[in-house]
Amino acid sequence: MTLENQSVRMITHLSQGGDAIRVRLQNTFGTTPLTIDRTTAGHSSGQAAVTDVRPVTFGGRRSITIPPGGDVWSDPTGLVTNPDSDLAVSTYASGRIVPGRHDNAFRNNYVTASGAGEHTGDPAGTAYTRTVTATYLVSAVDVHNPALQGTIVPFGSSVVDGTGSTNCGPGCTETGTNRRWSDDLARRITAELPPGQRLAVANAGIAGTTSSPDCPQMPAVYRGLDAATRLDRDVLALHGVTGVIYYYGTNDLADGCTAVPILDSYRQVFSRLREAGIAVYLTPITSRPGYTDQNNRDRYTVGTFVKQWNNCAGSCDGVVDFDQVLKDPLKPNAINPAYDNGDGIHANIPGQQALADYVSLAMLRASRW
Repeated sequence: MTLENQSVRMITHLSQGGDAIRVRLQNTFGTTPLTIDRTTAGHSSGQAAVTDVRPVTFGGRRSITIPPGGDVWSDPTGLVTNPDSDLAVSTYASGRIVPGRHDNAFRNNYVTASGAGEHTGDPAGTAYTRTVTATYLVSAVDVHNPALQGTIVPFGSSVVDGTGSTNCGPGCTETGTNRRWSDDLARRITAELPPGQRLAVANAGIAGTTSSPDCPQMPAVYRGLDAATRLDRDVLALHGVTGVIYYYGTNDLADGCTAVPILDSYRQVFSRLREAGIAVYLTPITSRPGYTDQNNRDRYTVGTFVKQWNNCAGSCDGVVDFDQVLKDPLKPNAINPAYDNGDGIHANIPGQQALADYVSLAMLRASRW
């Protein structure tokens, strides 16, 4: 999508609240510098409407130029937010730009008409006449809350990204209701833990990606998006990270990887995370239709490694057995029909909730600073 003298309003879901926010804007895949002329943030009050609009600055300036392949964090902006709430981040760029995007927003975001100009402070949102289902420019949001004990990052492919989380049953679709298992997990943390023991949850899923960079059938569009390559940007560059829930492998097998390169990539990534003082909780590879017998043998080999001593033979800090949650008890190489999104790979809304309910909050709390 190309923007020309337009404003965009991105709705970002917060797992926890605080008394200030920071926004990260990205030009990750851009080949030329990207100038953003103005940015604001406020509380989303439904569709494109926003309340409590605040200016967002970068080094004290309204305008920021992001180099190719780069990103930038804003200054702190005083804005009180609540857990399980939506933040509206509006940006405006004069001229013509091609913004980076994340396709799987699973909600509506909003764009003004071409040539409409700067509308970042528009509370009613009436200038935002177009809806899109991707997220543009905004790649992360921080909240300032000294009572939080850290951040848990679910890291993986489409099973983390949220595919299936809009499926509420036959003929039923929910858009913008934040029903990913990571969202459900964040709500559990808020409901079940007292304020001084809570953790933020920052979803770092990108559909189609793999753990290993060496899978021979990997589509070209996903090369350079393997776990180790994006680890710095999507996990280590976030603030206050204390633990990662690592949910990778189903695309690796589908793209021709065997257990050996998958496990090599696990060890490489886990070593870097643990050196950074970040706990690693690993999920076994879940089932997928179309796996060959050899794929399932490799899935079994990886699963055996994951469960060895309940800590990946000493290379991770714990196991979150999502395969046990999702598998059909009569056909263990298939998903339980009650949890199947319909593609045999991803969980529907009840399945997303079941995954979130399985995670041990006591285990996650052990990873705090």
